[in-house]
Formats: sequence, structure tokens, C-alpha cells
Amino acid sequence: MEKPRTRARPSTRGPLAGLLVLELGQIYNGPYCGLLLAHLGADVVKVEPLGGEPTRWRSASREAYPFLMLNAGKRGIAIDLKTEPGRDLFLSLAQTADVVIENFAYGVMERLGLGFDVLHSVNERLILGSSSGFGRSGPDRELPAMDLTVQAMTGVMSVTGFPDSPPVKAGVAVADFMGGVHLCLGILAALLERGRTGSGQLVEVSMQDAVIPTLASNLGGLFEGTLPPRERNGNRHGGMAMSPYNVYGCSDGWVAVFCVTDAHWQSLCRVLGRPDLAERGDLGTTPLRVGHMDEVDAAVDGWTRSRAAKEVARLLREASIPSAEVRQLKQVVGDGQVRFRGMLPSHTHPTMGKVRYFGSPIRMGNASPRRLGPAPLLGQHTRSVLSSRLGLEGPQLDELEAGGIIGKCTTGRDPADP
Repeated sequence: MEKPRTRARPSTRGPLAGLLVLELGQIYNGPYCGLLLAHLGADVVKVEPLGGEPTRWRSASREAYPFLMLNAGKRGIAIDLKTEPGRDLFLSLAQTADVVIENFAYGVMERLGLGFDVLHSVNERLILGSSSGFGRSGPDRELPAMDLTVQAMTGVMSVTGFPDSPPVKAGVAVADFMGGVHLCLGILAALLERGRTGSGQLVEVSMQDAVIPTLASNLGGLFEGTLPPRERNGNRHGGMAMSPYNVYGCSDGWVAVFCVTDAHWQSLCRVLGRPDLAERGDLGTTPLRVGHMDEVDAAVDGWTRSRAAKEVARLLREASIPSAEVRQLKQVVGDGQVRFRGMLPSHTHPTMGKVRYFGSPIRMGNASPRRLGPAPLLGQHTRSVLSSRLGLEGPQLDELEAGGIIGKCTTGRDPADP
């Protein structure tokens, strides 16, 4: 008789516990990928140049908040990879690592002598996760890219804003973070495949490629012929294929309203006190309402204008109509659901005091989300990482430090300094 299977308890250390990730991430893309892996339990070592990565010192006299939020839970080392000894140190670390993350411009890793072929030659199990603006192939591969320029080249800016206004960037760094999420996904798939084959591989993500699927509604409108020539529809549906779908003014704010189904429309008409609209055959289905979009929006706006946003949202939610107040950032930070899900927890940073960082959107079974330590100071763990991973001792580390190959911790020696 077969014994009943016992259900394994989720690890409190995370599913990636024991894996070493070397992160050459900068700005948002690579660091967010590294943060997700750290939340999943990986030991993420952030490798920075001696002066720190660009986001660290974005603020004039202190470490910038985005850096603190995106690099929580990581160890930090500072190495000059442009020197031969620095490159050799990194390759020695790569021999013991599972994953390397980088989001440099095309060709930088090869110029540093750290391309995939080199990394794979010292560690055939190593996975290189690489993200760039436009990828490693194609005519645009060498173009410099930042979130703003990728938004411009993917059409995101063309479809954002109002018809009579210039193109507008999305209010969030959509290209950077979509790139980081997809890179994390690719790395996890490569780890799974390595478990079968024993070999690592190059995982590549283009920010442009990662953004294109977010244009589903807009491209649908283009291919179906419903998208107007200017493409920008304000807060209306990206493909101009749904109505009502808009943000409506209230006496003290704004409310977003979206009727996904015809049943939602009937419920909305009851809330508006407009049985005449509910009975009209030319408004009975979504495609028909799209043809009367201005009239539909005027009816909803006429009802919301005289009411407070909270009241409007409450009445619509009681009628099971998708709707929400438009919140400001201070309201989001204090939101009960955000707090309950642990998306902006806090910890104590050695120089900044109490700071917030990004929790993980990923939940694994019944395990509680991992609490991460603060982002590392520049070079904080250089000596302890090189000592524990490579066996280097104090005099050797002193020599590397004196030669400008590795950096000092910005507020003194690493507590674990040998």
C-alpha cells in the first residue's frame, strides 16, 4: 500500500536559499530583478564601481531613496572592473556563483572581458541574465536606452495624454520595471532547466520587447481600426473599444469608472437614476455605447460632479461596478491594503535611519514574506565577501584596497573584516 504523501512546509529562507547572485545592476532594471531574487531567498551581492552606481548618489548629500528601496537585503562590494586585477576578482567570484545580472549598454560586458563566453568558461553552470534597451540583436541593439527613450520608441508616449496635448511619458518607469520582471522570470526558467541539464545559459531581455505587450488595448484599436489618428485618448480606453471607461470629476477629486459588461452598465444606470439610458437600445451593448461615448461620459460626469469622491466610489462599489478614487501618493503609502500586503515595509538603515523599501509582490504558499535588511553602504561587504568566498586575508585585502582595485566601506571597515 502506497504511503500518503506528506506536504512539505515552505522554507522560511525562501526557494532560492543557497544561490549566489552577482548583480551588476544599475538604475532600476537590473536592481529590481536582483531585489525579487533576494525576496525569494537568494544571496544577492551587488557589485558597484568604486564611486557607486548612478542611482546611489542621485541626491546631493545622501544616498537616494530609490537606491535604498531597490537594494534592500543585498550585500554590497566595490570593485574596479576596468582593471585586470578587478576583472580577475570578479571572475573568481563568478566561479562560485549561480547567476550574474547585468543591464549595461550593449557590448559593455564584452569590453570588460566579462561576456558570456568568458563567464561560461570559468563556470559552465553560471546563468547570465542580461537586459538592455533593445536587445543583443537587430539594427537598434547599440542605441543607448533609458526608460524615457524606450517609452518614446515603443509608442507608449504616443498613446499617453490627451488628443490636443503633446505626447506624455507614463508616470511610472514602465520600461525599466517590465524589463526587470521579465529578466527575473527568464533567470528562474534557466535555473529550472539547469536542474535538468547541469548547464547555465545566457538569458536576454530587451526593455522594448517587454513593453510591447502592455500596448494590447492600443494595438487592438490600431488593428481593428478604432484608434483615432492622434492615438492619445486621455483616460478613455486605449483602443477606444469600451464605454464608459474614464476618470470623472467629483466635488473634491476624481473617480475612475469602467463598465466591463453590459450588466455593469445596467447597474450604473440604476445608480445614476437614469432608467431612460438603461432602456435605450442604442446603448445596450458595449460596441453601441462606444458609438455614443461623449453622451455616455456626459451622463456619468453630470452625476459625479456634485458628489464627493468617496461617496461616488462607495455607491458604485455597492452596485458591484468597477470603480476607485484617484489617490495621491500619500494616500497610497498609508493604504490599509498596501500595509496588510507588506509592500512598503520599513527597516533601519545605518546612515539614513528608518526607511521604506519594496516588499515582494510574489507569495509562496503559506510562507510569510521575507523581511530584508537595509541596502548596503558603498563597499560595505567587500572585504567579508572576498574573504569568505575567495579566502583572501587581511594583508591581501589591504593591498587591493591601497591599489584602488577594491573600495573601502564609506563609513569605515566592514564589521566582518578579517
